[in-house]
Amino acid sequence: MIEYCAFLRAINVGGHTLKMADLVEIVEALGLRDVSTFLASGNVLFSSPDDPEVLEQMLADGLERTLGYAVEVFVRTMDELQAIRAHPAFHRFEREAFVAHNIAFLHDPLDQKGASVVSALETQVDQFAVCGREIHWLCRKKQSESTFSNAILERTLGAPATFRTANTVERLLSKTGRTR
Repeated sequence: MIEYCAFLRAINVGGHTLKMADLVEIVEALGLRDVSTFLASGNVLFSSPDDPEVLEQMLADGLERTLGYAVEVFVRTMDELQAIRAHPAFHRFEREAFVAHNIAFLHDPLDQKGASVVSALETQVDQFAVCGREIHWLCRKKQSESTFSNAILERTLGAPATFRTANTVERLLSKTGRTR
């Protein structure tokens, strides 16, 4: 069995309310094991022998069938989350004067053109580090003071994404016993 985390986009925002106990029931009904949630923002921990792409589709289909609306699902192994934590942007955040450090999860890795498009969004406030299927967003001010947002990223890339704070990723890893 492989340990996974699924990041669900737009759960408990914009009128899409879902109790975490109900989310656990939905995911367990799909046959996944060791299911738990973290925070009320759509972070689901579980175990499965299946491939991440299969799991993304299974979860997205199951959630849409149950909830009646589409939910974007981004699945990562716990090993992948450890690699995300090992990215230099994590450590750069600790050393420099950034107020916020968020990670965008994408379905597919960005190619050189996609990475260039993201780099073009940089300002004195917002910096980005692209690493495969993730984008580290380092913000020097409060996010509400930035001109960047998830909507701008999705529109720019023409692809869905969901953000989590670096602190959330760190806490998810700690919850599964994967400390630094």
